Amino acid sequence: MSRETHSETMVDTQSTGAHPQGEARFQEGQRITWVSVAVNIVLTGMQLVVGFTAHSQSLIADAMHTLSDIVSDGFVLFANRKGAEAADADHPYGHGRFETAASLVLGLLLAGTGIGILIAAAGRLQNIGSAPPVGVAAMWAAIFTLAAKEGLFRYMLATAERLRSPMLVANAWHARADALSSLVVAAGIGGALLGFNFADAVAAIIVGAMIVRAGFKFGWAAIRELIDTGLSAEEVAAIGDTIASTPGVLGLHELRTRRMAHQVLVDAHVQVDPRISVSEGHRVAESARQQVLDDHPEVLDVLVHVDAENDLLGNAAIQLPDRAFLLGHLSALLDANPPEFERTTLHYLGSRVEAEVFLPPGFADESGLAVIRQRVAAALPDDPWFVAIRLNQRIAPF
Repeated sequence: MSRETHSETMVDTQSTGAHPQGEARFQEGQRITWVSVAVNIVLTGMQLVVGFTAHSQSLIADAMHTLSDIVSDGFVLFANRKGAEAADADHPYGHGRFETAASLVLGLLLAGTGIGILIAAAGRLQNIGSAPPVGVAAMWAAIFTLAAKEGLFRYMLATAERLRSPMLVANAWHARADALSSLVVAAGIGGALLGFNFADAVAAIIVGAMIVRAGFKFGWAAIRELIDTGLSAEEVAAIGDTIASTPGVLGLHELRTRRMAHQVLVDAHVQVDPRISVSEGHRVAESARQQVLDDHPEVLDVLVHVDAENDLLGNAAIQLPDRAFLLGHLSALLDANPPEFERTTLHYLGSRVEAEVFLPPGFADESGLAVIRQRVAAALPDDPWFVAIRLNQRIAPF
């Protein structure tokens, strides 16, 4: 009397708000950035004074690099404050992308600084014979700068990784790039003091190249996030395992991810038992969503779409008639009006429909039900819409 297919129940779930970045996270981000500002102001002043008095172009170049750090820190302070703001009507997922934009600006600033240093150092090499000798004070300034910037890097990176902020991590590695450049500067100054006059200019060129590389690296990472590049295969697989292990989830497809600053947005299609109720399917979706939020702290929100079938190859049910039309067609098959039924459940199953009809007590006696069954059995094989009709009659009042 009936041909079985799959059933479908669909519901989307999404949180109504974003998880705010806590006040503590914001305060820590501000604090380490202000520490960076203070250190860089002191170092810039010292490098410029010693660089000009000791005639070290590499030290002056390093001072320009340090000066760019102060400007960068200003971007970080602004972006960290904006990123800490709660979601609003214009930014329903929060303001985390301000951090991404700041990372892009930092990268471009680094690259521009490095290119300027390369141009200046190349000009000095062309006039190396007329350059004054480098003073010993430049070496001590380079060593002091190296120690200060390496210490700043380690302090900033530890805090940034704990806060899971790509922007703060980028700023920390900016400090490490400064430390490495200061190491090159010290080597170049040492070579110049030993009589190799070109060594200071060569060190400036190396520093410039390092800065350009770091700038393009951070800029590219920010661009990848802005164009919604997904997580790595390993990270996606871990989230997929969490969803698939949720009770009630029979299958998982179309799992997609994208980053937003230090957090991640996820959406997925889950397959459930085709004949459970909409409310039960909704509960399965909410359970899967909550499990991901609990097991993956970096996830900001999860959008779960519930399917009773794997719809990767398309959804034929969308071509079927709507409920009002099918109820009229069902009324003709049963020779009864839908208002006489207590409830009618329609299962859109691929290219056909199953109907579950719940009849009130006394609707028909056994002989009457038998007549209805015979009518349905005769009509179903050639029916264009229904593949199965199940009749249920309550035998006692509620």
